[in-house]
Amino acid sequence: MTLAQRALEQLESWPDLTAGPASCGTGRAVRSARNEIAHFHTAHDVDLHLTGQAIERFAHELTVSTAVRLVPGSQWVTVHLDCDTDVDVLLSLVSVALHAHQDQPPEQPASPAGCNFHRVTVLRRDPAGVPQPAC
Repeated sequence: MTLAQRALEQLESWPDLTAGPASCGTGRAVRSARNEIAHFHTAHDVDLHLTGQAIERFAHELTVSTAVRLVPGSQWVTVHLDCDTDVDVLLSLVSVALHAHQDQPPEQPASPAGCNFHRVTVLRRDPAGVPQPAC
């Protein structure tokens, strides 16, 4: 089981989330009653809809995390899952996203350009392919 599959299974058990196809057309999504929260695009990459306000509030923490990639002007962040700690970061950020969306109006169906899929290039932490200790 990949890290993304494990994270998706955990999120599917949360009472406020349901799973379905991602509105961008690639992968699975979890959504609250109001908004799509996350898109699981690959075995390692998840786009998370944090909102601009939440990204601004947690900008320092997001930029120092080796798992998180930001796209200027996007309300989504990409979380790259390389180890168990990255899954923990994702789950914590989903909680932040759910809270951030409570104050937002329900979204209209997202456009394919809404998330960061194909807008972020994630380089593996270990380009030589040598196994690394857990993060």
